[in-house]
Amino acid sequence: MRTRLTIAPPLLFALTACSELPIVEIGSPMQAPEWAVLEREVLDANSAAVEKFSERYLDERGYLLHTPRWGTLDGPDDAIETFYNWTLLHTLGGSDSVLELYKKGLEGHLKQYGELRTELTTLASNGAYHREFITQSDWFHTAEGMRAFLLMGHSDPENDLLVERMERFAQMYTGEDPDAPNYDPEHKVIRSIWNGSLGPMLRRATVYDWVGDPIRGKFHLLHNPARRSALLDLEEWYPRMLAHCDEYLDSVGDNFLNLAATLLGTNAYALTGRQKYKDWTLEYLDAWRERAAATGGMIPSNIGLDGSLGGEHDGQWWKGTYGWNFTIFDGELQQIAHRNYFTAASFQGFANGLLLTGDQAYIDVLRTQMDRILEAARFDEDRAVRLLPTMYGDPRGYAFNGEPEFYRFQPVTYADRLAEIYLWSMRQDDLERIPKGGEPWIDYLRGNDAGYPVRALRADLEHIQGRLDLQEADTTTPETRLADYLLGIMPATTDTLAELTTGGYFANGRIWVLHSRLRYFDPQRGRAGLPPDVAALVDSLGPDTVGVTLVNLNQEESRDVVVQAGAYAEHQFTRLDGGTHQMDLDTSAFTARLAPGAGQRLELTMQRYANQPDLAFPWAW
Repeated sequence: MRTRLTIAPPLLFALTACSELPIVEIGSPMQAPEWAVLEREVLDANSAAVEKFSERYLDERGYLLHTPRWGTLDGPDDAIETFYNWTLLHTLGGSDSVLELYKKGLEGHLKQYGELRTELTTLASNGAYHREFITQSDWFHTAEGMRAFLLMGHSDPENDLLVERMERFAQMYTGEDPDAPNYDPEHKVIRSIWNGSLGPMLRRATVYDWVGDPIRGKFHLLHNPARRSALLDLEEWYPRMLAHCDEYLDSVGDNFLNLAATLLGTNAYALTGRQKYKDWTLEYLDAWRERAAATGGMIPSNIGLDGSLGGEHDGQWWKGTYGWNFTIFDGELQQIAHRNYFTAASFQGFANGLLLTGDQAYIDVLRTQMDRILEAARFDEDRAVRLLPTMYGDPRGYAFNGEPEFYRFQPVTYADRLAEIYLWSMRQDDLERIPKGGEPWIDYLRGNDAGYPVRALRADLEHIQGRLDLQEADTTTPETRLADYLLGIMPATTDTLAELTTGGYFANGRIWVLHSRLRYFDPQRGRAGLPPDVAALVDSLGPDTVGVTLVNLNQEESRDVVVQAGAYAEHQFTRLDGGTHQMDLDTSAFTARLAPGAGQRLELTMQRYANQPDLAFPWAW
């Protein structure tokens, strides 16, 4: 686990022991940078906006004011997803009320959807949740609803209810829970794309499993082209909703979306240190590594109950719901749709392996997968635009030569996924694959866009205000709102804050782990996040270095901030450079004591993935 401090003689700053963490005294005056002022404004604006949103859209029980129904189009996962980044906001330095409001919304959601009853599917005939976990669903939707819960340990790791739930949910996938036999330890498969607290669905799904029951009333149906602009009678539109899912019925066998279940094992291990959760997570990931190797580097989308590639589709491992070949006719939109979700869980899953072991072989799987895609690149007729494939298999509506192949070439870059691979590996060749302009934060780290922090923070302030304006103009009522409607109004905005303060990054996906170089704590208040008046800017990342500026905007009072190496203390600081002097370190965290109005840029050297992931606060070691 974490190694205690070893420090060379103090050459730059005065270092003293306090709660077994070194204290770095920073006294140099710094004129308040614009980015620092904006960073604090974004934190404050986010917190105030969350409070205002909650006042209008949560009742005293924590129930979200909308019309609940079962279904993946506008059901329970969308309702709880409304709070998707509130725990992250608190972890970064948002107000205490943000965390408390999330807890209120979570408990209210479990009760609200526990009262739901369906007739056309058994999945919610006695409520959408059983033992506080979704009865059965796919991990694309399950994890959408769990994002805030999965990051809650960063803010509240000693919450007994959180720990108990995380362990209970993880055991539904480790094979320990006989009432939820989702996992087959012999063949190392999660046995269906539909899984949860009632175990795996070992039959074909029905459209009613996906869509739920019809209800009376007119609603804004965000999953159809009318979107917010019109109220549609749900009973009249219901046959079209069923038609949306006509071809979503393959269920049996493992699916690459199930790699997201490793989020439970990873977090249960980080919260408790119990080896069994790490062992299961790696066992399952290693089985998937072997499967990807067996296809020549493609992460398969269907594994049979016997563990064989494509075992439920005559060996066609590219088949299955949301798989490589999931080109379907969407009866609601009345058009062909291409819905290959290979990025939705595989990247997060294999990155969990890196977090748990430091072994880059898990990232090699993702790099090889992207190699296969990049190697298939084509250009448009003018050879001006590179086209990359988004699907693979026997192409519906495309010419087919009898062998599976890449198809549906689009002017996409996969820049966010390439950025993830680079940030995990820190290899120069991975950096070079990210197109210039593809990810603005990466361009900033390259030294190509010095104005990015200020511009991005200003954009966040505008976005928050825009969401408040939408709330002010909202004329809907709970009787006309379904679960997904409020996702377009909820104001919390956190991606820029995570990038600039922690060196963390969230790709354009729905399932989260906070992979970052740094993390902060407020020792005075005993909580996670930047203390009041403190701002941080990460301006460079290297294979074993991070450059960060810390500043105290308060001109009258000093501020202490604990700086940790990694979101899970998975890294280890080995050196601190504050200018012309250096000192050796051997710690996962130190305290920076900032005098009034003081600031300093620090170059921190670290050994990445030197420690096991641990969500305990630094003073609890």
